[in-house]
Amino acid sequence: MDLGLKNKTALVLASSKGLGKATAMKLAEEGANVMIASRNESELQKTAQEIRDRTGANVHYKVCNVMDNEQIIELVHETATKFKTIDILVNNTGGPPAGNFDDFSDKDWMNAFELTLLSVIRAIRAVLPYMRRQKSGRIVNIASSSFKQPLENLTLSNTFRTAIVGLAKSLSQELAKDNILINTVGPGKIATDRVKELDRLRAEREGLSVEEVVKRSEAQIPLGRYGTPEEFANIVAFLCSEANTYVTGQAILVDGGLIKAM
Repeated sequence: MDLGLKNKTALVLASSKGLGKATAMKLAEEGANVMIASRNESELQKTAQEIRDRTGANVHYKVCNVMDNEQIIELVHETATKFKTIDILVNNTGGPPAGNFDDFSDKDWMNAFELTLLSVIRAIRAVLPYMRRQKSGRIVNIASSSFKQPLENLTLSNTFRTAIVGLAKSLSQELAKDNILINTVGPGKIATDRVKELDRLRAEREGLSVEEVVKRSEAQIPLGRYGTPEEFANIVAFLCSEANTYVTGQAILVDGGLIKAM
């Protein structure tokens, strides 16, 4: 299937590694121009070169802390300046700290809000003028399977990832007149550094080895294994593409059948 991504411009946040990197790689493989961003310049340099070497795509990078509104505005402006427009926005952030309700202060809640939800709001607000001008755009928010089923010891993430779904559903109604489609994708157990860290914390909490935690987790997944970042990126790329013309406002799981909620 031709996804119609050739020469489209994609901005992918938190994309020096993990799901963001896999998404940027997939979009580049499909012929898109890609701007990647994160806080770590050395990682961005390596990732940008890796994507160029593998795909031959036009890839740039910019350091950006998504908790800083001015940096988001500068990132969007630089992307549009280099590539003339922005067709695709992929919102992605690292997850807030693990823990239960009693573990967190007001400051913790505000930090998680800024990182996980307000960053998405700010990035969308910054790209909309470009998408509205061309009467076309695709926005995909990378969230978590917790928007369907809360995850143990992840109270902050459970709260704000779910809020992203509400935001996207509301925006799908407002943006449709300009042919801007917005969706949210929830990864289940995908083999990333974030999942490795959560498995390590769970192992410490339960007095198990990390291998035992992984084995128990895989036993709960109908497909019997963790997903790969590349499998996840395939779904995001479709939602970002011209092949997707009628899916908007949806929250889609990529979880190997893990979540039982309907």
